[in-house]
Amino acid sequence: MKKVIFLGSAIILAGLLCGMFEAIHPFGVPHNTAMDDYFLVHALSDRSAQNVVTSMVFDWRGFDTLGEAGVLFTALCSIGALFRDGSKKE
Repeated sequence: MKKVIFLGSAIILAGLLCGMFEAIHPFGVPHNTAMDDYFLVHALSDRSAQNVVTSMVFDWRGFDTLGEAGVLFTALCSIGALFRDGSKKE
């Protein structure tokens, strides 16, 4: 009985996932929004950056980028502390 319930729920879950994938935007097709046009028009005047990607990463998303760098630094220090040799050599 447990196998039947598990199989039935797995089939229902697979059906829901397949239905959900139909609603997702197709890969490779650009999805334009009003924010895209705003960033393209105002990148030079607002942030004095001619490269739109640079202005997004370093100006509008600067705190997020700084947070990601902090997470990577913490992970690197943790891995270094985990694998260091704990014995003291004299």
